Amino acid sequence: MRWLAIAVATLFASPLAMASEPGDTANFGLVHHPIGWAALVLFVLAYVAVIFEERINIAKSKPVMLAAAIIWGMIAWYEGGAGGVAGQTRHAFEAMFLEYAEIFFFLVVAMTYVTAMGERGVFQALRAQLVRHGFSYRALFWITGLLAFMLSPVMDNLTTALVMSAVILAVGAGNTRFITLAMINLVVAANAGGAWSAFGDITTLMVWQANKAQFFDFFRLFFPAVVNWLMPALAMHFALPRGKPDAADGNSHIKHGGISICLTFALTIVITVIGRQWLDMPAVYGMLTGLALLNLLASRIDYRQQRYALAQGMEAQRYSIFQIIANAEWDTLLFFFGVFACVGGLAAIGYLELASHQLYGNLGATTANAAMGLLSAVIDNIPIMFAVIKMNPPMDASQWLLITLTAGVGGSVLSIGSAAGVALMGASRGSYTFMGHLRWSWAIGLGYVASIALHLWLTAAVFGG
Repeated sequence: MRWLAIAVATLFASPLAMASEPGDTANFGLVHHPIGWAALVLFVLAYVAVIFEERINIAKSKPVMLAAAIIWGMIAWYEGGAGGVAGQTRHAFEAMFLEYAEIFFFLVVAMTYVTAMGERGVFQALRAQLVRHGFSYRALFWITGLLAFMLSPVMDNLTTALVMSAVILAVGAGNTRFITLAMINLVVAANAGGAWSAFGDITTLMVWQANKAQFFDFFRLFFPAVVNWLMPALAMHFALPRGKPDAADGNSHIKHGGISICLTFALTIVITVIGRQWLDMPAVYGMLTGLALLNLLASRIDYRQQRYALAQGMEAQRYSIFQIIANAEWDTLLFFFGVFACVGGLAAIGYLELASHQLYGNLGATTANAAMGLLSAVIDNIPIMFAVIKMNPPMDASQWLLITLTAGVGGSVLSIGSAAGVALMGASRGSYTFMGHLRWSWAIGLGYVASIALHLWLTAAVFGG
């Protein structure tokens, strides 16, 4: 694999002048020690297991969590166990865990809101409206792409892609050509839309929480993200079939409380931004405040459901946010912990400082950030971004925004490069495939290059460097 070759090359690279800022993370200098080699092998094996998750039938969280436990255990054992300098290992682990804890609770709240809106029929109503209007294939291609681009900044790209894919599959049944192109467009649009908002993707959230960019700074990526989506979309437009699918009857009503949940989610975002920008509180503070508001709203919904069931002589069903939280993607949340812990362990061993010397010292920030973005088409963008943050190369705000852009949209080049692409390959029942996506990778690549060029031009010409 290319990313494995890069890791091995970085391992034996000679240090250059550029390095992480001192004191950012512990470095025990074990890069050339057998423990360091074993840790790197464990991480690679764990990630291979993640890639073949469906084939070996093991949840993706299990191998990375086990690898993380062994890596940190080896470091603690080498550094002295219960005595010596083992306290340094504990402090390094606690610092990594605190970073993850903030991401964890942020994601739990966001997933809870999205699940609650789905349970109230918000997404089904959107789907029914689009299906019922009988748009042409080309109109549906652009409508679903635009909605994905605008929804993913406030919902994760995976949820956005799945919601829009239901529309595409419903109206394009029997037209494989339309489904393939619309799905590719959906993946690109969802990933591009998530790049220009602090809420749009895990990577943007990580950059925001690491204080590498402020909330409103991400809006500078709006036009590069638009270009990233539009260039391949325009290329695919001329390959779309003409005509329109048969109009379908669709009718779905939003349950009581659905609109209120949407408004409460919007209020939660406002509280989160105010808390982060003006009160200097972590983003998770605002999200947990929003969870408290959602819980109060859930009590009101439950009270009304109980009264209605009693009046109808039906058995009452309780409505509880805790039941919704229980249905969250816990495998995904624990997978993120495993990745954070593995990468944090490799940082403590010293690999990321060495990688910072090689990549950012040798190639320069712009080239390195563009290369890391393409790497995210093969390896998930979460460990890519976390590794860059732990490297902490000396970059200005425009370069941190560049790595945010490239890590967010680089995964669109291949269908396996993002969670949205992987999910849609499963949801499309064979209509959207790896090879079908690969045929349009050239157009997606052009959009990737154009978005980087536009960001660099805007930085120099509009934002003053």
